[in-house]
Amino acid sequence: MIRIDSVTKRYPDGTVAVDNLSLDIPDRAITVFVGPSGCGKTTTLRMINRMIEPSSGTITIDGKDITKQPVNTLRRSMGYVIQNAGLFQHRTIVDNIATVPRLLGWDKARARARARELMERVGLDASLAKRYPYQLSGGQQQRVGVARALAADPPVLLMDEPFSAVDPVVRKGLQDELLRLQDELGKTIVFVTHDIDEAVKIGTMVAVMRTGGHLAQFAPPAELLSAPADGFVEDFLGADRGIRRLSFFSSAGLDLLTAPVVAVDATAEQIAARASKDVPYLLVTDVDGLPLGWAEPDRLTAGAVDTSRLLPYGRPFVHGEESLRAALDGAVLSPTGWAVAVDAGGRVTGVVSQQAVGEAIRTAHAEGRSDEKVAG
Repeated sequence: MIRIDSVTKRYPDGTVAVDNLSLDIPDRAITVFVGPSGCGKTTTLRMINRMIEPSSGTITIDGKDITKQPVNTLRRSMGYVIQNAGLFQHRTIVDNIATVPRLLGWDKARARARARELMERVGLDASLAKRYPYQLSGGQQQRVGVARALAADPPVLLMDEPFSAVDPVVRKGLQDELLRLQDELGKTIVFVTHDIDEAVKIGTMVAVMRTGGHLAQFAPPAELLSAPADGFVEDFLGADRGIRRLSFFSSAGLDLLTAPVVAVDATAEQIAARASKDVPYLLVTDVDGLPLGWAEPDRLTAGAVDTSRLLPYGRPFVHGEESLRAALDGAVLSPTGWAVAVDAGGRVTGVVSQQAVGEAIRTAHAEGRSDEKVAG
């Protein structure tokens, strides 16, 4: 979709923000630019819609040089989302979202109908349509910004650190929402962030930039984590890149144990039958199979379990859908060292020990290294 060919941006004072950058941004995928301050990632993004003009080199979209078309036409063919949303404070939410369609000549009724449709798509309640930006939370404002960028259904979406100004919980929700929207809409997205965790989570391809506007590595997240191109990339990824890499290994291969699981109304015989020297704790569920907590077998009273005395069960993971990283997280957070596996409805499907997760991790890493040798 987008080709950046030998592009350099040099300012009149001699500062080089981007230096001879070349890469192909794939169609219908999320390409993330990440790197330290001053590495040229935002400059590159802004050259794509000509907010900044390159000093040399060419940028083409669908094979067409972007300098050969009117700049306003180019920008209206792209969605653009920035930090803090950049909304018009004097316009209602519905009219903020309808901005680009109105510029393109849509009548007010049609533009507002499109805006309301997009509000639902990005998870905004219809009751917010007539409010103003200052009446919304930061996360809601960012959703409005995404909806506005999508209003005219552009094939390209540029996002410049759009989620960096919100708290971690809201940020995770916005990232998940973006991935959901991408599954539905299949846009070509160029995303700028300074957060490597965000880059690894949402990126189809990740471009790591180094100071001076040089491309250090351009690769899928899993490859980036398993084979950093050099010391700079390795340092930027951080000491816990091995933990991050677990996000790309499925938990489907974990062997779950169901014996240590008892219902809250279990009989003495059922509790005794499920107790084992190999499993010092039993996981208690409610009558619908939802987890309640852990307990030592001899502390369970048949037919009348005191749920207030149960140990917390940590963070459950969805077996087969979530990664080995989620399973490891569940085991580490559990006071018993056992992770709880659940189905999509939150019902317990089994438990797995931290040791078993560790064995699965070692196997996954070994298979990953073999795959890399074959690919090499």
